[in-house]
Order: sequence, then structure tokens, then C-alpha cells
Amino acid sequence: MVDKNYEYFSKNMPELYKKYGHKFLAIKDEKVIGEYDTFDEAIRKTNKTEKLGTFLIQECFENEDESAHHFQGNVSFDFHLGQ
Repeated sequence: MVDKNYEYFSKNMPELYKKYGHKFLAIKDEKVIGEYDTFDEAIRKTNKTEKLGTFLIQECFENEDESAHHFQGNVSFDFHLGQ
């Protein structure tokens, strides 16, 4: 099953790139809730208002072939979410 936020991102990437450029987008409920210059900034700032696991951070590229791979399932990352 494809995550609805990732599906939204994939279908709308050309328009999102035109609007936001090469940014890391925080997406929740099929809406962009933040735009950031780095992945770390996106996680740190979005985590202040949203619970981890309820949003997607996706790097936006002009060309779909450049985009990062999306992983489904249980994935664990080691983040330091300090101030």
C-alpha cells in the first residue's frame, strides 16, 4: 500500500517544484505543512508541532529521476532532535 502523502507528493511533484523549488517538504494529510533547506531542519521543526510518524519529509526535485527512493514499512532512523 502506498502512503497517501507520498502518493500526493509523487503526483504533484512538478507543481510543488514550481512553487517551492529544491526544498525538503513536510507533508501531512496530503498538504504541504512546511518547506525547509535541509532534511534535519525539516524533521526538527516539524517535530515541534507534529508527532513523528504522522508526516512525511520529502526532497523536491525538478526532475523525477533525481528524487530519493521512498521506503515502505517499518524503518528506523537515528535522529538527534535537540534544540
